[in-house]
Amino acid sequence: MSALERLAATLEPLGDVKRGELLSRHTTFGVGGPAGVFLTVRSAEALKRAAESAAQAQVAAFILGSGSNILVADAGIRGLVIDNRARGETAHDDGLTRELESGTSFAAFSRRMCREGLAGLDWAVGIPGTLGGAVVYNAGAYGGCLADVLTRVRLAEAGGDDRWAEAGELNLVYRGSMFTRGQFAAKSVLAVEVRLSPGDATELTARAASYDARRLTAQPRGRNAGSMFKNPPASPAWKLIEAAGLRGAVRGDAAISDLHCNFFVNNGHARAADVAYLVEEAERRVFEQSGIRLEREVAFVGEW
Repeated sequence: MSALERLAATLEPLGDVKRGELLSRHTTFGVGGPAGVFLTVRSAEALKRAAESAAQAQVAAFILGSGSNILVADAGIRGLVIDNRARGETAHDDGLTRELESGTSFAAFSRRMCREGLAGLDWAVGIPGTLGGAVVYNAGAYGGCLADVLTRVRLAEAGGDDRWAEAGELNLVYRGSMFTRGQFAAKSVLAVEVRLSPGDATELTARAASYDARRLTAQPRGRNAGSMFKNPPASPAWKLIEAAGLRGAVRGDAAISDLHCNFFVNNGHARAADVAYLVEEAERRVFEQSGIRLEREVAFVGEW
């Protein structure tokens, strides 16, 4: 029996275990091959124990949130994929601070806070993904970002312990953190704590609706992973890609959106390899034309 099979047996008390589950069913791109073992957990404690078990078995573990902001290889992910559906929530006595498990939907939570008259996350109502993923990438839009309201995060350490880390320890920057730079590679986000501000529910929900309307007119509706590249200081990524002549470029069922050139879309049965071809072509042509190296916002994961 392989180490992965032995691990799968030990994980069964923690949640639903599947073998060979296609990750295309669990990503917003609708792309991705099978997971060696796919475990669905529904609590931060189960997430912690699963990550600890994988470390002890020396099996690589990938924590999957809502499946946004990633492109999974056609060959899939060989080790353990932990489907994080830990969504517990605790409201503090001050009425402004919330502690949430990392599998909580960022958009759904933000929309609910607007309805409750708590300000600070109205910009996030259209962002797909979980709060755990939002920490890793310091998710943001329309001039706001998670760092504006994040106070601390609960981290699982490699040895099985966990601790609360202050937001300042994460070195949150534009679409990046200690996680994206590989400095927290052995740590997992179990929960987050945010502190919001008093606001007017009517005003906040109206502002959220205006952001919804802007997204509907500016971003494609099809299967995609969000903005493919970070915006360089000199120019928005979409303008650079358009100037390189790639608006609407197609490879198989993968395409660069006609509506927004920084969105790469799955028009049916796209392969990860075809998406990657278009991404690399955009990087090459933009650099040749402008000397600017585009930096990916979407993470390429799995067996490339």
